[in-house]
Amino acid sequence: MPERRGAARVGVVIPVYQNAPSLPDLAARLARLAETCAPNTFEFVFVDDGSRDGSLDVLAALSKGDPRIRVVKLARNFGSNAAILAGLAAADGDAVVAVAADLQDPPELIVDMLRLWGEGRKVVLAARRSRRDPLLTRALAAVFYFLFRRFAIRTMPAKGFDFFLVDRRVRDLLVGIQENNAYLMGLILWLGFAPAVLEYDRAEREARYGASAWTFWRKCKYFVDSFVAFSYMPLRLASLLGLAVVAFAFAYALVVLYLSLFRGFPVGGWASLMLVLLLVSGSQILMLGVLGEYLWRNLEETRRRPRYVVESTIRDGRETPAGE
Repeated sequence: MPERRGAARVGVVIPVYQNAPSLPDLAARLARLAETCAPNTFEFVFVDDGSRDGSLDVLAALSKGDPRIRVVKLARNFGSNAAILAGLAAADGDAVVAVAADLQDPPELIVDMLRLWGEGRKVVLAARRSRRDPLLTRALAAVFYFLFRRFAIRTMPAKGFDFFLVDRRVRDLLVGIQENNAYLMGLILWLGFAPAVLEYDRAEREARYGASAWTFWRKCKYFVDSFVAFSYMPLRLASLLGLAVVAFAFAYALVVLYLSLFRGFPVGGWASLMLVLLLVSGSQILMLGVLGEYLWRNLEETRRRPRYVVESTIRDGRETPAGE
């Protein structure tokens, strides 16, 4: 691949949701990073995803002292993937980086990411080598990435990634994909550009930065959205479950018929009937639920609603409504 030379414009996108305590430290580390990477020019695009903890006020104050900071305010909470896409659409750079606001992912790694991009890589992933999160979080993440690698996209790093750099061309492709409930990390791999992978150890979230807003139910929705978008595995499992139930019911019917005709045993009563009824009914409801998840997402796609709504932008402490 051809090596890029000379200064580049670099956009750094930071989705923000209830991250007020960590934002001043993050802004300071990004400012030091920009000095380290001179003569490249940086733009820091913070996307406020409906925060209610004063994050927007902190960002407005930070923007007064640093002209590189731009704040995109979404009309409500649309989710981290939508917030990153809003930042990608707003960023104006030859390369664009997305990094979380909680400082569990080290922004200093951007130096190495830019080096690999400069060598011609269009996608650079910062993949977790280890993570110092609560046990339940680590266990759920391990199951998710194992299943996603097995049944959806095999090139997904074993412990996943949320921290990445994309070339301007890849950024344009991602912004142009009009898909609601998109799993952005899956889309990056789905595009097919061979990624360079940097491994790092994800830090523990510091207590002074508050608790994570990434709740159990948000993780469940993330899990479902990811598989529905990139895998037919849930539908295939539903079909296999249906076949298994039919086979079990047929075998059970043969046993009952044999015992009744040739052994003279009385046919079982209420208990056996309820067992079969509950098993079959439960399987049917489960399969209807799986089909419903796919149908609901098809309905959302046909509605063509926007993936996010930008309410305003802030530069130098001044807020400007979207469209003006």
